[in-house]
Amino acid sequence: MPFTEDFYLPSAEELKVQEINVTTPTLKAGAVHFGKYCDEQCKEFMLCRKEEDDPRRCLNEGKDVTACGIEFFQKVKQHCRAEFERYADCLEWNSPAMEVQYCRKTQAVLDKCMLEKLNIERPYMGYFTEIRTHKTNRPHPGPPIPRTEWKDDRPSLPPDYPIEDAKFGAAWFIYT
Repeated sequence: MPFTEDFYLPSAEELKVQEINVTTPTLKAGAVHFGKYCDEQCKEFMLCRKEEDDPRRCLNEGKDVTACGIEFFQKVKQHCRAEFERYADCLEWNSPAMEVQYCRKTQAVLDKCMLEKLNIERPYMGYFTEIRTHKTNRPHPGPPIPRTEWKDDRPSLPPDYPIEDAKFGAAWFIYT
């Protein structure tokens, strides 16, 4: 995609944010509780992305999601670290695909700790797929950022241009 001189790219300072440095098993172990804890920020970010249709306009909402994630994992580390690490280790070592079916006992211990100490109840199956209304204070989206259409000005081949047969045969059989 060609860019013009007036195309806006965020600066490095605008994009700089503290990252959530966790491994895949850790993220999978905390995913459900994280989703419930940061539900409002995630919905606000996704609403912005859908309405604006331009990721540059949703940087602040994305930073809010990241800040919420950092806060969540710090609270888990402070209050339920042993239970959380046990569950993450179980996911990592008991199945190559980190399937939860092999770790239900450690999951139950983690769920109990999260409920007692952080007051985060594990959402029921299908919680994140149901339709839920989200109220926002964000203003309605402004006019879309103008996009320039690319015009193909390249010359095409004349209709009588000689075309040689394929050197090693046609590849039509690959697609059938």
